[in-house]
Amino acid sequence: MGRPWNAAFACAVLTAAVATALPQAAKAQGSVFTAAGVDESQFVMVSAPIGKGESSQLNIYEQRTTARPCFAVSGASPAAVDPLLASFDFTGICNRYIDGNGYSLRIGGDDLGTRYRLSVVETGSDNELLAVPTRDTSRPTMVVARSGGPGNGFLKLNLEPGWKLMRRQYGKRTLGHLYVYRDGMPGSPGAL
Repeated sequence: MGRPWNAAFACAVLTAAVATALPQAAKAQGSVFTAAGVDESQFVMVSAPIGKGESSQLNIYEQRTTARPCFAVSGASPAAVDPLLASFDFTGICNRYIDGNGYSLRIGGDDLGTRYRLSVVETGSDNELLAVPTRDTSRPTMVVARSGGPGNGFLKLNLEPGWKLMRRQYGKRTLGHLYVYRDGMPGSPGAL
């Protein structure tokens, strides 16, 4: 007859297996997904007011078909964005990415979505999209995009040199999640 079942031993083995697997899964996060190019002319990045407009957040609007315009951009430095998609059922016509579920930061092969957040900050002379470290505050804060001048309401954000939009990919399957992407860290050899 075999050994009697020892629940405490089984629980300890399972706990050790899970604890061992967690760091590997987190470490492999950057390699699980890849990044695929997008037609950036179909997207607009927006500093979108929250509530009464005292602060703003990043929104990204995508024009998927030509059925109806999803947004209109007018003016310059800063350019105003009219989110037309807010006035009709945009299903199948437009996509709207309004938080970390829809977009994240990626540098090269490293998905930084859990280590950086994208935040819109008003500086008085501009609206900036910053990549702000969430875990290790000794990591650099990076300027990703700017509106090109002060303003209120929905303002277009223009990516800084070296930054672009890409789409998350799993194997050969393109997913809905967007990356605010750069090949390497700003200031690193070969980076713009």
